Amino acid sequence: MSLMEHGGVPIRPVTAVAWTSNSSTCPKDFTLINITEDGAAANFTRSFAMKSGYYLCYSKDLSGGMVVSDIQVISDKEAIPHGYCYIAEHLEPKASVWKKKRVCVRLVPVGSVDTAVLDIRLTAKSKMMLQHYTCVGDIHGYVMWSRKGQFSGPMPQAKPRSVSLDLHRLSLEQPGPPLPLRPSNPPPLPPGKFSKRRSNLQTTDTVDKAADNSSIYGITAIDGVPFTLHPKFDVQTNSTTPHLNSQLNNIRIKSLQDIENEYNYTFAVEESAAKRTRPSVPTGGAL
Repeated sequence: MSLMEHGGVPIRPVTAVAWTSNSSTCPKDFTLINITEDGAAANFTRSFAMKSGYYLCYSKDLSGGMVVSDIQVISDKEAIPHGYCYIAEHLEPKASVWKKKRVCVRLVPVGSVDTAVLDIRLTAKSKMMLQHYTCVGDIHGYVMWSRKGQFSGPMPQAKPRSVSLDLHRLSLEQPGPPLPLRPSNPPPLPPGKFSKRRSNLQTTDTVDKAADNSSIYGITAIDGVPFTLHPKFDVQTNSTTPHLNSQLNNIRIKSLQDIENEYNYTFAVEESAAKRTRPSVPTGGAL
C-alpha cells in the first residue's frame, strides 16, 4: 500500500461521507462538493420552490481508524444492505434531506482492507462518463461516481524523545539509590570507635550471611550475647568444691556399642506370649 498520485502525493482513502447545508455547517476536515464535473451547481434541492438545499461532502481524515470500502444509492423501498449505514447529516435547524433515495456506505477498519473508495464525483444527469470511475447511481437529478483502488496507509510518526533524559539515564557517574538498612549492610561507624565486642559481632554476622542475607527474620534474640560458664561449674576458679571436681573428672563417655549393650532388649517375653496357643472352646455338646 505505497501507491502515489501524480506529483508524489500519497493516495488517501475516503473515511466518511455526509450531507451538509453549506460551508458553515460542513464539519472540519471535510471537502464540500459544490460543483459537478460538467460545471453545474451541486446543490441538492428538495423542490423547485426551495432556493436553498444541501451538498455532499466527504473526509479523508484517518484519525478515526475507519475507511469507506463501498458506497451505494438505494431507494426508500429497498432494505439497507448488511454492514452498511446511512451517511451522517450536518444540516441547519429544520432542514432535511430527500428520502426517496438515500446514500449508504460500508465502514471498515483501515487495517482490514487493501482497497477502498478513493474519490467521489458528481455529474448532472447527462451522458457524460468519467474515466476510471464507477457509477454509483442517480439521486435527485445528479449522478454519483466513485473511484476504488489501493491506498497508502498512515505514515508512522516517531515519538519525540528528550535527549537530556536519555543521557541522564545512561550516565555512569550518577550514584545509585541508598540500600535499605539490613543486617548485611549496617550503617558505617566512624573510624577508631570499634570495640572488641563489636568486632566479634561483625565476625559472627559475616559467617551467618550465607544462611540469611535478605531478611531480618534470620536474627534471633541471643545473637551477639557472649557465652560464659557459671562460676559454680567452673573447675579452674571454684577450687573450694573438690567433690564436684571429682564428679566431673569421673564422667565416662559411653560409646555407641556400650549404649547398645546396656540397653539391649531381646523381646523374649513378647515372643513367648505370641507363641502360646489359645485353648479351644467347644461349640456344642452336653453340659
